[in-house]
Amino acid sequence: MTKPIRIIIADDHDMMRAALKSLVQNDERITIVGEAANGVQTIRLAAKLRPHVVVMDVSMPDMNGIEATRAIVKDNPMTRVVALSGHAGGDFVREMLTAGASAYVIKKCAYEELSRAIRETVAGRKYLSAEVTRGIVDGFVELSASESRHPAFLALTTRERETLQRLTEGHSTKEIAGSLGVSVKTIETHRRNIMEKLNVFSVAELTKYALREGITSLDA
Repeated sequence: MTKPIRIIIADDHDMMRAALKSLVQNDERITIVGEAANGVQTIRLAAKLRPHVVVMDVSMPDMNGIEATRAIVKDNPMTRVVALSGHAGGDFVREMLTAGASAYVIKKCAYEELSRAIRETVAGRKYLSAEVTRGIVDGFVELSASESRHPAFLALTTRERETLQRLTEGHSTKEIAGSLGVSVKTIETHRRNIMEKLNVFSVAELTKYALREGITSLDA
């Protein structure tokens, strides 16, 4: 018998994780080896368990699914990431695929598509929900113009994006420094650099920017 596909489910909502578990637990080809509620936990768990697949919510607190995907794929290119999101917009799709995700599934389609997406990625193939496929062509055709409107993923370093997400989620400078393992002075420098690079000079403006660009989410 073929060995089961080992997966981690990452989503910050308990009910959503339970629902996802129920979707795959009857598939004898898939076994759930871990769960995580944010990007940081997911990275640590993936490094420890080395799953075949991580089912990754795009919008999570502390570190979003985009940054977590980038870190996981860099650490272990053999681990596949199935992005799971309520958003079918090109910005979210593009950033997840660029970060290294092999599939992108819309949450409302998970019942019909999740198991298939997992199997497809393990087989080395890409998988996109039909709703995503319908809108993705125009998004990639306009990639250059889109990038010019979304400088955060181009202008900011990984640590600056992590700082921006935590800052706009309401964490204090001290809390951010502690979670990232750096000094308060370093976070203050990141914050200053972020504002200068984005030409945004208040936390309120940064929050609006982060929400618009998909760096953070109201439901994260």
